[in-house]
Amino acid sequence: MYWKRIHAAWFGTHFFLLTAVCLAGIFWLIAQGSTILPSASDEYARKAELVATWCLGKEARASNPLRRGIATYLHAAGIQAGYSFFAPNVPSHHRLTFELFYDDGRVEYESPHVRSKAAALRLDSLLDRLPEERYESVREALVKMLAFSVWRKNPDVKKLRATFGSVNPPGITEFERGKTETFQPMFSFDFSLHDDQNQ
Repeated sequence: MYWKRIHAAWFGTHFFLLTAVCLAGIFWLIAQGSTILPSASDEYARKAELVATWCLGKEARASNPLRRGIATYLHAAGIQAGYSFFAPNVPSHHRLTFELFYDDGRVEYESPHVRSKAAALRLDSLLDRLPEERYESVREALVKMLAFSVWRKNPDVKKLRATFGSVNPPGITEFERGKTETFQPMFSFDFSLHDDQNQ
């Protein structure tokens, strides 16, 4: 009988915390305007999110033992991220585009070449990490290697410009108005391939 009460208490606490995590994530999405709900609901969602995060102890100081205990349990149980982690909000992704300049004045556009679906997946993963600050020191070298693979297929190219940026999908309202994704350049590199060959 005693163990049944302990199991029932643990069960109730676990699903209370799980529900609070999920509601905090859902209310955060609504407050950010990432759903089809009208913007009038944003303020209510912010207040509801505060209640959910308060239940998780996140409004307490970082040194608070209750907050630390709840956070430890959530991570140990693998329930620290709720529905918002799997929500159908498509995140922005990154794209690397090459401009190929020829001697006769032609300009062509290409993307990095891959040989398989597995390589495409690895390339997408690499491109999504490239803007991170920790990769800044190797960024140009990585882009140069990708540019070289494009140049090998186009040896008569005079100059190559690599432009890297984020591709942002339109919001629901923008999509309904016919707006398509937008490309936001972040950085670019120019490579003069004939000069590199002569060095």
